[in-house]
Amino acid sequence: MEAELGTVISTADGPTTLSFSFVISNPKVKKGQFVKVEEGQAAVLGFVSEIFRANRYFERAESVAEYERASPMGESFPVKDWEYTVAKVSVQGAFEDGHFLRSYLPVSPGSRVIEAGNELLKKFLKFDDNGLNIGTLQHHQLEAKLSLDRLLQKHLAILAMSGSGKSYLMSVIIEELLDRPAQDGRIAVVVIDSHGEYSGFKQTKYAKQTEVVPAKKFKIAFRRVSPHMLQEWSPEMSAAQLRELVPIMEQLRKEKKAKAEPYTIEDLIMRVEGEMAEKKKETVRRPLVAWLSELRSSRLFSKSDFPKLQEAVAPGKLVVFDLSDIENQYRKQIIVSYICRRLFKLRKKGKIPPFLLVVEEAHNFAPEKAERKQALAKQPIITIAREGRKFGACLCLISQRPVHLATSALSQCNTNIILRITNPFDIEHIGESCEGIDSSTQDSITTLRVGEALVIGEAVGSPIFVKVRKLKSQLPQKGVSLQLLAARFEEEAKRKKEDVEAFL
Repeated sequence: MEAELGTVISTADGPTTLSFSFVISNPKVKKGQFVKVEEGQAAVLGFVSEIFRANRYFERAESVAEYERASPMGESFPVKDWEYTVAKVSVQGAFEDGHFLRSYLPVSPGSRVIEAGNELLKKFLKFDDNGLNIGTLQHHQLEAKLSLDRLLQKHLAILAMSGSGKSYLMSVIIEELLDRPAQDGRIAVVVIDSHGEYSGFKQTKYAKQTEVVPAKKFKIAFRRVSPHMLQEWSPEMSAAQLRELVPIMEQLRKEKKAKAEPYTIEDLIMRVEGEMAEKKKETVRRPLVAWLSELRSSRLFSKSDFPKLQEAVAPGKLVVFDLSDIENQYRKQIIVSYICRRLFKLRKKGKIPPFLLVVEEAHNFAPEKAERKQALAKQPIITIAREGRKFGACLCLISQRPVHLATSALSQCNTNIILRITNPFDIEHIGESCEGIDSSTQDSITTLRVGEALVIGEAVGSPIFVKVRKLKSQLPQKGVSLQLLAARFEEEAKRKKEDVEAFL
């Protein structure tokens, strides 16, 4: 039975087709709650955008000040009898004959306001019984099951300040994808893990579905590297130098193919040094050899890929590229650039299943403003963002600094899940880039607690607040608390001092 919540009132601002207010008669009413009003054959649906409390006895400041000099107002007047609470409702639409329509008539003053039922909300918010359960709709006993297609096909962005639960929420989504039955459609999940936060899946019940690839073991088959990729990884390379490099690589490729053996970066360096020395092109040869030597020093290139993405990326499987053990940003950029290019190429050829590529710390790999050498992965990420939806190549960008994330990539994410953010520049950027977010909803971002999320965009029929569910399996924590690190340091220092004194 849907509970009655209050009565619509007439105010200077309405009711209108966009909003109305009602006097609350039920303490269950909360800000952000969905309510409805039966208006003829239609049910007008809205959510509580703000709640006000008023009392006629306390409206005039001078009167209150005068009476309070003698004794509290409550001793002279029945002030509690005149107190009332008003909720302002933002109208979302009308449900009539099984369809949601734009509200075309305002509700009538005096109409009864009741809580919106779960079945009505599921239809309006476009929840899917076979969708991904990320938590519970705020102020309702309704699981927020988001459609796989709506959430991921047109890309997803998870935005929040550090410590607000970005990785936890992503882990919840990964669990849902790994638990998904084959008949409902399963996709592969690939994670670019900057801090090693997802490697713990290997120690849970999902261990058999998980492959963790440490960055130090990652290898690129040099035969798959094109001249244009080399130019991208060496941004200083000129067009003239690229023209000289292309025929050398083509000739080397043909020679090695005839011998049925792959060629290496060492082979290319030797050929460049030899041929260009004969042609006396020192001004071209020296920079090319220097750039190729720098690439060689990254120790990323081999005769074959590791892992072989065509084998590792499979339906219902998780591949985690753990970049936490390397500090060289240039090397990280090359790894992410190659993974993005290779995944997209394999998907377009149908050699791997539809996939979700999760990029943690996305503002580091696709920054809005940075030198080309510090943003080698930016263009491949933008390519997937722009073209991936046509091929089942889905993208999830996770960032704690959305203002630094490339707008051309973020704007392609049709669904945004926002957790707590307090930086005013980031909040302003979100307000400008996210469709469907009004000033009231935007202001609520700073008040979100850990584990609370705002979902906006394609995945839902209206912006909603969700309490993120608990993980089904506890992931091992990465790192140690500051308190424990400090205690261990002092204990170790004390032990060393005692050892030295004992030796002396």
